[in-house]
Amino acid sequence: MNEPTHLVTLLDWEPDRIRRALRLAAELKALARAGRLLPTLQRKTLALLFEKASMRTRVSFEVAMTQLGGSVTYLSRADVDLGVREPVKDGARALSRYVDGIAARVRSHDTVRELARFATVPVINALSDLAHPCQALGDILTVQEHLEEPDEARIVFIGDANNVSRSLAVICAKLGLDLTVACPPGYSFDDEFLRRVEALCPSTGGAVRVTSSLDEAVGGAHALYTDVWVSMGQEEEAEERRRAFAEFQVNAELLSRAAEDAIVMHCLPAHRGEEITDEVIEGPHSVVFDQAENRLHAERALLQMLLGADASG
Repeated sequence: MNEPTHLVTLLDWEPDRIRRALRLAAELKALARAGRLLPTLQRKTLALLFEKASMRTRVSFEVAMTQLGGSVTYLSRADVDLGVREPVKDGARALSRYVDGIAARVRSHDTVRELARFATVPVINALSDLAHPCQALGDILTVQEHLEEPDEARIVFIGDANNVSRSLAVICAKLGLDLTVACPPGYSFDDEFLRRVEALCPSTGGAVRVTSSLDEAVGGAHALYTDVWVSMGQEEEAEERRRAFAEFQVNAELLSRAAEDAIVMHCLPAHRGEEITDEVIEGPHSVVFDQAENRLHAERALLQMLLGADASG
């Protein structure tokens, strides 16, 4: 069976392909640092179709594509507004005549799904409300770099069951890793998603669990990961969410319950003083900015895999 030509969600990718992407990310990172990257995507163009504001995602994709010899065209919601000015399927088919790939940062997961359905070039989900696969790849690359036994690590995500934690749950289940999501009652994954992820674990040896007990989650953890309590589009829920998550802050006391050599992660931007303290994000356990850098290396690998001469599907 042909491999998928898109990355809409990591649920669509087999474990071996995810591992290949991580290996390629590490290889290309080493080549980039040695100044030996080859222009493998020369004369190819990536469209960045962004309905949401971005710094890290936009810059990392632009730099990754440029470093591989290609070019980028940026399209904001004001430029395109798919689904309003024209159907998503029309935009997908028209863009496919101009560019060699589309990275889409969208409000609704249905938009990126429809882009992939109708585009004749690879589509990469650069963030939707349900998934953030590029972030998850960068996250696991960071775990592999910083932990001596990454396959045996206990990863704990403290916060909302959002697009970031959903993609983290999928990649952990696919790769046989151990993930606990700690969140207040009412902020967990929906039952259907949790059942789907749990069903992946028996064949890989992974584990994905959800708890509202920080003591149960954090004790002996090797990686503590958090994200903002209030994401874009949730501003009306801000005060309610801050009250619900008040006890779920990653601070020095919480970190002291984890393994002695635990790392601290955050996908950024951070609301310092809410989900994480300055002391922790600036402390010796923090790998937050290595993690941010690894978005570049993960996306470079995806572009090579999906747009390169050896792309299959």
